[in-house]
Amino acid sequence: MSNTSPHYVRSEMLTPLPPPSSDASAAAWVRKNLFASPKDTVLTLLGALLLILVLPGMINWLFIQATWTGADRSVCATLVQGGTQPDGWSGACWAFVGDRFQQFIFGRYPIEERWRPILVGITLIALLVPILIPKLPRKGLNALLLFVVFPVVAFFLLSGGYFGLSHVETPFWGGLMVTLILSFVGIAVSLPLGILLALGRRSQMPVIKTLCVGFIEIIRGVPLITVLFMANVMLPLFLPTGWTIDNFFRALVGVALFASAYMAEVIRGGLQAIPKGQFEGADSLGLSYWQKIWLVVMPQAIKLVIPGIVNTFIGLFKDTSLVSIIGMFDLLGVVQLNFRDPSWITPVTPLTGLIFAGFIFWIFCFGMSRYSGFMERHLDTGHKR
Repeated sequence: MSNTSPHYVRSEMLTPLPPPSSDASAAAWVRKNLFASPKDTVLTLLGALLLILVLPGMINWLFIQATWTGADRSVCATLVQGGTQPDGWSGACWAFVGDRFQQFIFGRYPIEERWRPILVGITLIALLVPILIPKLPRKGLNALLLFVVFPVVAFFLLSGGYFGLSHVETPFWGGLMVTLILSFVGIAVSLPLGILLALGRRSQMPVIKTLCVGFIEIIRGVPLITVLFMANVMLPLFLPTGWTIDNFFRALVGVALFASAYMAEVIRGGLQAIPKGQFEGADSLGLSYWQKIWLVVMPQAIKLVIPGIVNTFIGLFKDTSLVSIIGMFDLLGVVQLNFRDPSWITPVTPLTGLIFAGFIFWIFCFGMSRYSGFMERHLDTGHKR
């Protein structure tokens, strides 16, 4: 027999062919995602029917019959032709949102000083974007500037009283500015504090474990409103005589502690999901306890619980609206406060304001959710999509 290779054996692999056009078309996507089974077909048709019934009326009220410009309630306090009931009033009063927009963003912050929160916002974006992009270098320096230097600079800029800046008391702060400050501080404090509480709950030292378990269970067992009241009333009791704490700072402490308790349980779930071999492998390398935690265990645990962490952040962002009960007005609080303005009282003003506030909250929450999905894919957590 000849030692030469048969002529039918290929020496090179064929290049992959593109998928059939029928599988990559829009019709194929519709068939696969909307009409793949009888149940999917029924649900798709019901959804389409619901949209046909609801969507035209929503578009008409939100955009077509809406009032976009105006200086007072007279532009919105009108009935559509033939309307005799409250539902016959004109569409959304976006003129109200436009007239009160700056107040929704800054609260009662002095108009001539609003360049200061604008500068703080620009600085926050400039520091936050690089740390959210995985491929950019110098994450340590970026984190130091964002979580250590930036809060100090932002405090002096917003409150003033130093370096020639006029003092602006926190009762004048409000709107989206307060929502973002509370959320940023709560997120920045709750994650590291939650990690320490989770480690403390798993500690072999009885005193530390008891303290951490007690803190977590007490805070998780009461509503955020109760925590805010306790922070507002009880926090000054722990200070020396004659000392006082600003109400806004009390709210920051209450929100941060509340979020930390929930974050601790999320992190603890990730720690329990780590195989025991990872701990034993770190011990076999001669790593100390903290080296084992920060270099081996914690990166894996956090990667596993990214959805839970982001879910806690989203809940914290929405819960900031509860600070209105202690005299601080976030975005939702300021919007509701303007409902009582005589110059804008109409039947459609409250619903328009609430839709605007809900849309702003949705934008931030949806952004956090999408970034969570991006990080899961980047870190390859194995979550199937």
